[in-house]
Amino acid sequence: MFKKILIANRGEIAMRVIRTCKEMGIKTVAVYSTADVESLHVRFADEAVCIGPPSSTDSYLKIASIIAAAEITNADAIHPGYGFLSENAKFSKICQEHAIKFIGANAEMIDKMGDKATAKETMKAAGVPTIPGSDGLIDSLDHAKEIAKEIGYPVMLKATAGGGGKGMRAIWKAADLQKAWESARQEAAAAFGNNGMYMEKLIEEPRHIEIQIVGDAFGKACHLSERDCSVQRRHQKLTEETPSPFMTKALRDKMGEAAVKAAEYIKYEGAGTVEFLVDKHKNFYFMEMNTRIQVEHPITEQVIDYDLIREQIKVAAGIPISGKNYTPKLHSIECRINAEDPYNDFRPSPGRIETLHFPGGHGVRLDTHVYSGYVIPPYYDSMIAKLITTAQTREEAINKMRRALDEFVIEGIKTTIPFHRKLMDHPDYVAGNYTTKFMEDFKMD
Repeated sequence: MFKKILIANRGEIAMRVIRTCKEMGIKTVAVYSTADVESLHVRFADEAVCIGPPSSTDSYLKIASIIAAAEITNADAIHPGYGFLSENAKFSKICQEHAIKFIGANAEMIDKMGDKATAKETMKAAGVPTIPGSDGLIDSLDHAKEIAKEIGYPVMLKATAGGGGKGMRAIWKAADLQKAWESARQEAAAAFGNNGMYMEKLIEEPRHIEIQIVGDAFGKACHLSERDCSVQRRHQKLTEETPSPFMTKALRDKMGEAAVKAAEYIKYEGAGTVEFLVDKHKNFYFMEMNTRIQVEHPITEQVIDYDLIREQIKVAAGIPISGKNYTPKLHSIECRINAEDPYNDFRPSPGRIETLHFPGGHGVRLDTHVYSGYVIPPYYDSMIAKLITTAQTREEAINKMRRALDEFVIEGIKTTIPFHRKLMDHPDYVAGNYTTKFMEDFKMD
C-alpha cells in the first residue's frame, strides 16, 4: 500500500480524497495555487506545496510543478481527482516514468477512450451498441453532407476533443449544416486546439444514463449500477440520481453487461464510468467513457455502501476487486451547488461567503470545501458543494432534499440552491419524467 499520496486537485474532491487517505493511514500532500492558500484541502493535508499563481494553466495544469512537488515530498502516488489532469495521457505517462503511481487509467487506456472517435471504434469492436454516425473524423463539409444524408436528420456534430458541450451542434435539416459545421469547428479549435469533428444520429427524447465500473490489474471488471444525469444545462450536469426512475431490471442487466464488456475489452484498471444515451424505447448507445472518478460518485457510494476512492487506491496498489455487480438498495439524489445566479442565466458569482449554515440529519451528506469567510476565487469551476440525500424510496429522497435545501443557507454570494429547490417541486421531475432537454423549458420566475 502507498505511504504518501499527492492530490493533484483542489476544492471538494481534494478534501474527499484526503478523508479516505486518512482513514487508510496514508499520508497526504496538497498542492495549491496562490488563490487557494486559504482552502481547506491545504489545511487538512499532512503537507502542502504551492505550485503557482491563480491561473490553472500555471498551477493545477502544470505537470512539471506537480511532479516536482511529488518528488520533494517523496509521494509514491498521485490522485488526480476529476477535471484538470485526471484524463491526461501525458501526465499518466510522466508519472509512470518517474516511478510515481498514477491512481487512474494508464496512458494507453486514456488515449483509447479519451478521444471520442477512437473510443467509438473501440466500443464497436468490443460489441457495445454505438450511435450510428461517421466512421472516424469528418474531413470536409461535403463529407459531412454525405454522412448526414446517409444516417438521416436530425444529426449531432461533435468535437472529437470535446467536453462541457463545446463544439457540439444539433442539426435538424440540411440547410443548417454549413453554418453549424463552421461554428462548431471554430469553437472546438478555440477551446481545445483541435477542430476535428465527427457526426452521430441525434437521439430523440434521450436520457443520459451512466454505469459506474471498477476494473483491476488482472483484467476483471464489475459494475456498481447506474446514475441518471439527464438534468443538464448546456451539457453540464446539474443533478443526478440513482437508481434512474426510467430503469428496469432488464435494462440495468443489459447496460451493466455492456459496461463490463467495455471495461474488460480494454483491460481497464481503476474506477471509470461508461456513459450511454438511452432513447424513449429503452435502446441504449455508448456515448463516451470517463477514465476517472466522477463528480457524482457519492450517490453510488450511498446506495451500495461502498467507498469508491478507497477502491481506486486499492486497485492502484494491485489489490484485486471482488468482481461482484451491485444493485442499489436505497435511493440517492445529488444537487450540485454552484456559485452562480440562477435568476440571471446562471452567471458565476465569486466572492466572500458571509454567512453559512449546513443542512444535516439522517440521510444527508454534504461534500464541500467552503466555510464562513471563505472567498470563492473567480478562476475555477463554480461548484462549491454537493448536497446528497439518501432514503428508502425516491419520494422520500426528494422530500429529504427539499428539507435539506431549505436548511442550507449561504449569504454573500448567489448560489443554485433556489434552482434546486424549485426543481424538487417540478411535476415532471417529481414524476421522474425528464430527458436531457428538460432544462430548455425550465423557468426560474
